[in-house]
Amino acid sequence: MVIGRNEGERLKACLAKLPNGPTTVYVDSGSHDGSLEFARGHGVDTISLTSDKPFTAARGRNAGIYRLLERHPGLEFIQTVDGDCLIDDHWLEKGVAALEAHPTAGVVFGSLREVNPDGSLYNYLCDRSWNAPIGEAESCGGIAMHRVAAIRPAGGFDERLIAGEESDLCLKIRKDGWSVLSIDAEMGLHDAAILEFGQWRCRMRRTGYAYAEHVARNGKASLPGWKRQVLRFSFWGLALPLFIMIAAFALFFANRSLLWLAAPLSLYPLQFFRIWMRERRKSRYAIRIALLTVYEKFAELAGAIQFLTRSITRKRSKIIEYK
Repeated sequence: MVIGRNEGERLKACLAKLPNGPTTVYVDSGSHDGSLEFARGHGVDTISLTSDKPFTAARGRNAGIYRLLERHPGLEFIQTVDGDCLIDDHWLEKGVAALEAHPTAGVVFGSLREVNPDGSLYNYLCDRSWNAPIGEAESCGGIAMHRVAAIRPAGGFDERLIAGEESDLCLKIRKDGWSVLSIDAEMGLHDAAILEFGQWRCRMRRTGYAYAEHVARNGKASLPGWKRQVLRFSFWGLALPLFIMIAAFALFFANRSLLWLAAPLSLYPLQFFRIWMRERRKSRYAIRIALLTVYEKFAELAGAIQFLTRSITRKRSKIIEYK
């Protein structure tokens, strides 16, 4: 089951790697680049989502899953794929084998790599971020193989979420006693196509939005890794700058030296230095990775603030696109 929006040539390559039969469905979210027409022209079962509701990955995946189950009620497993991905030739068989060998696994996923990791620093960072340690995991991304018996009682993906819908579903199925399993197998290739800083910043803002919404919705039951991320960007992006500002005003009105601010201000260069030291033996991008890692907390905070603002004003959220 494939979802896409204006993926163009990436979608063509994606569909070419999948079985061209009745169990392959493509769900399009308002593309205007001919993606829908291409899929139809090649005999793929297609769904064109209407614009009366917000386009989200969750909505697209649910539409595809419901279509498959309607036409093939006996399906046990469903592979979800984004239109910018190329599924490995052997992954479907390996995914099925893993779910059959682990009857308590609700979702399985393998390693994902970037098509062009050397194309930009941002592609390189995406390439590093995809893969989880082998074994039971907290959550997975949108490219994974799902057990119908696990996702159906959970209600599928929450269509109100503009990001983080995969982790939300993983949390629900884990509450029902299923596990999320990372296996030692090549799952496929992903084409992030992030070549500019603005794209990366937008992606980080979406990530912060997803973290904040997940924790706001689930509270103490949130995924531990996601709670840690919220604490990190809240400290580096909000708490520390706010403390520095308040301390600066206090020192100024008390006629005290502003040199006292050197200690809290030094935490940022110290954080940069710590990350640079960690990266310098692993990557030629060490300095730039350190800078981006420090900055990304502010981008994630911006996404969290966007979520809070929309929650307070009760405005309908729209997808945050970066390409």
